[in-house]
Amino acid sequence: MTEYLSGKRDITKVRIGMIGYKFMGKAHSHAYRDVPFYFDLDTQPILQTMVGRDEQAVKLASEKLGWQSYETDWRRLLERDDIDVIDIGTPNHMHAEIAIAAAKAGKHILCEKPLALNVQEAKEMLDAVQKAGVIHMVSYNYRFAPAIQYAKHLISTGALGSIYHFRAQYLQDWIMDPGFPLVWRLRKEIGGSGALGDLMAHSIDLARFLVGEISEVSGLMETFIKQRPIGEMTGGLSATVDSDSKGDVTVDDSAAALARFENGALGVFEATRFGRGNRNGNRMEINGSKGSIRWDMENMNQLQLYLEEDPRGMQGFRTIDCTEAEHPYAKAYWPAGHGIGYEHTFINLIHELMKSISTGTVPSPNFEDGYRNQVILEAIERSSIERKWLNVSY
Repeated sequence: MTEYLSGKRDITKVRIGMIGYKFMGKAHSHAYRDVPFYFDLDTQPILQTMVGRDEQAVKLASEKLGWQSYETDWRRLLERDDIDVIDIGTPNHMHAEIAIAAAKAGKHILCEKPLALNVQEAKEMLDAVQKAGVIHMVSYNYRFAPAIQYAKHLISTGALGSIYHFRAQYLQDWIMDPGFPLVWRLRKEIGGSGALGDLMAHSIDLARFLVGEISEVSGLMETFIKQRPIGEMTGGLSATVDSDSKGDVTVDDSAAALARFENGALGVFEATRFGRGNRNGNRMEINGSKGSIRWDMENMNQLQLYLEEDPRGMQGFRTIDCTEAEHPYAKAYWPAGHGIGYEHTFINLIHELMKSISTGTVPSPNFEDGYRNQVILEAIERSSIERKWLNVSY
């Protein structure tokens, strides 16, 4: 990292090396570029180098997204003195190798979720960053919606009382066409799992963040379409078919789980890519002794709140527009009522990463959170296979 004088403040430049340039590469690039626009930081990310195996594609992406240079081999980043942070946005099977090597090279790390293919990899990654003493973070971006942060505040201050229930749905429908190709997200050796790790992992992170640790689970998983034509992702959730031949789908299309939290609360989770009409139906409800909250990512600025203390005749769910200056992160953006979007969850996340690098403290969610999430995911998968409740043991 290097320092330079900007106005009246000493600003530290944090030089980013990002591996991957499609869906998450675009989201992360935008966040790095915009975070100094909204937040006054003592650290400023510099879009130093982007990495991708396809030289022509990564060159075009780096130019469009504002990166200073590109590489075609991620290992080159670890050899360079002008890279401070490794941002891992690759398919899941590459996370462990890159993160462990980056930690040994003394680089700070931001890794996309889920952290790894399995618990063993996740533990090795956690051990590596702790041994190296580097800053580490996992990109569970939905934590950083102002409405979710405000929900955390309400729960922490006791507004909902004792928590009894956490229920979550994460519903999408983008692979329902049997002709949708066998992309990496549908192959266990690359993705690790399907809707379980891609979608329910987010719900589990929100559950741990808002309610607490999970102690036992019972899972159910299903794959509805067993074979698909060969193809690859082209960006976002789009893909192209490359061949007339077909391959086996080796991950779940849908997953469900019951859970018990250490504090006695009960959890109900559902994740599917076969929820027709749901483009990004990430929803949750929490019920407590004094009240309840509801949140829906497709209306991400709004939090529904019910309080039992309201007078009879006036009770009901009220809608809180979490764009007031009193709501977490909201003051950095626009006047009240002027909502923010999906991309701002990443800006808020990068803001926390930059603060942590400045202060030398590990942010949250970090690799410990990613590891614990992975333990729960694996327990759900094992429970589905063994058809029994399983304890969650870290």
